[in-house]
Amino acid sequence: MKPTKLERSLAYAALAFVTALSILPLLVLIFTSLKGDDEFGLGSTAILPSGLQFDNYARALGMAEWGLFFRNSTIVTAIAVGGSLLLNTLAGFAFARLRFRGSQFMFLLLLLGLMIPAQVTIIPQFLLLKSVPFFGGNDWLGSGGTGWLDSYYALIIPELSGAFGIFMARQFFQQVPRALDEAAYIDGAGILRLFFYIYIPLSGPLLGTLGIFKFVGVWNDFFHPLIYTSSPSMRTIQLGLQVFRGEYQVQYNLLMAATLMVSLPIVIAFFLFQKQFIRSVVSSGVKG
Repeated sequence: MKPTKLERSLAYAALAFVTALSILPLLVLIFTSLKGDDEFGLGSTAILPSGLQFDNYARALGMAEWGLFFRNSTIVTAIAVGGSLLLNTLAGFAFARLRFRGSQFMFLLLLLGLMIPAQVTIIPQFLLLKSVPFFGGNDWLGSGGTGWLDSYYALIIPELSGAFGIFMARQFFQQVPRALDEAAYIDGAGILRLFFYIYIPLSGPLLGTLGIFKFVGVWNDFFHPLIYTSSPSMRTIQLGLQVFRGEYQVQYNLLMAATLMVSLPIVIAFFLFQKQFIRSVVSSGVKG
């Protein structure tokens, strides 16, 4: 049955309301970034700025070493995204297409990992990173130094794994007809050739979706760099935003201006991969 005019109107009204709720925080962010320093007094609740202070963006750029922070975040995010896509799709392919003893039990453990918050594992990860042998002054037993702490290793290696990415890859690969596997084996293809020459070319929606999720997660990560790094030279772009937080006050207008500029790579990444993301969402609900 086709929806009636009233039903369509109610649906459009609901969509407009949800869209407005989603856009409102972004508008407040933009308006706040354009306010003057004197508009944050006690009891100030005005959303719109009294004047447009576009020089806030130039002032924000001049208050920190954004080139260094951007370089660190770019290196960490690029390697983490590329490495996690490779490892997660390989593991998902193994769970979906290979039959081996203990695979169901291992996949159950993987699902249990999805239920554990990342904050719960921060102490074990910290101790493991600190105890890596022959790094950071450690001996062969992993003691005496700092290991991988305060280095790119500490920011990249934990991000390479991901229970959610492996789960998504497994579910995606299970939808591929097994006739492709049989045809490839008849032609003499091995497991790795099957994966790289057949499954990877079919995985555009999967790679786009996982790439966006991982990019946003690593680029916006504040908690792990705060715990694993200590030197100013290893600060990421999210830690750099703390320069606007003083002992007694916060420069909200400059903080919001810097936040907008920091968010631009995420917006660009989404527009570059939005087709793959939408295709993945649509195909996940199609049977057969």
